[in-house]
Amino acid sequence: MLESLKQEVLEANLSLVEYKLVLFTWGNVSAIDRESGLVVIKPSGVEYSKMTADDMVVMSLDGKKVEGELNPSSDTPTHLELYRSFPEIGGVAHTHSTFAVAFAQAASDIAPYGTTHADFAFGSVPCTRELTGSEIKGDYELNTGKVIVETFENRGLDPEKIPAALVRSHGPFTWGKDASSAAKNSAVLEEVAKMAYLSENLGASPASKSLQSKHYYRKHGDTAYYGQK
Repeated sequence: MLESLKQEVLEANLSLVEYKLVLFTWGNVSAIDRESGLVVIKPSGVEYSKMTADDMVVMSLDGKKVEGELNPSSDTPTHLELYRSFPEIGGVAHTHSTFAVAFAQAASDIAPYGTTHADFAFGSVPCTRELTGSEIKGDYELNTGKVIVETFENRGLDPEKIPAALVRSHGPFTWGKDASSAAKNSAVLEEVAKMAYLSENLGASPASKSLQSKHYYRKHGDTAYYGQK
């Protein structure tokens, strides 16, 4: 079942190691097949060097295991909530990368200081509010997804234009059109977070809206002209 998607998800998970975004088993990538409504995700706590496509776990959007011998990632409910709430996305990734986590632990958005950020996201990457005690004690991973969705809804943000969020005191989640895009967005987010940290320490101000707009739309959307057709 979904053998091609399992291979894609495996390769996206392995790319987190290649991008130097994870230690040990600290990260996960998933992808959804929108036609069937099934999600393929990394198994929980399995070393990247030992994973195979057959280890990937198939889940329904309502959280039932459809196929797989292993337990799915503990973050599966977060991924599923993002797929349910952001129907345009096809892949989700989560890491504990250093600079992105630092911003999450500081409860700080990542401001758009320059064109590198604007090429990636149109506006600040938001940090969520802190989860309440009852949210933590209850369906914690589900509520992690819900607080990301809440943040985007309350701020009027577009998850297609800002493909990432920081969960306060936890870390980053990113998404994209597929598993590979979600993983690449995790790598870009970490680099953008590093640049933002250094820029803030040098007293920088965010780039102008006109410059942000130019760089975002020359790479994304109907008027994009970056790259080859």
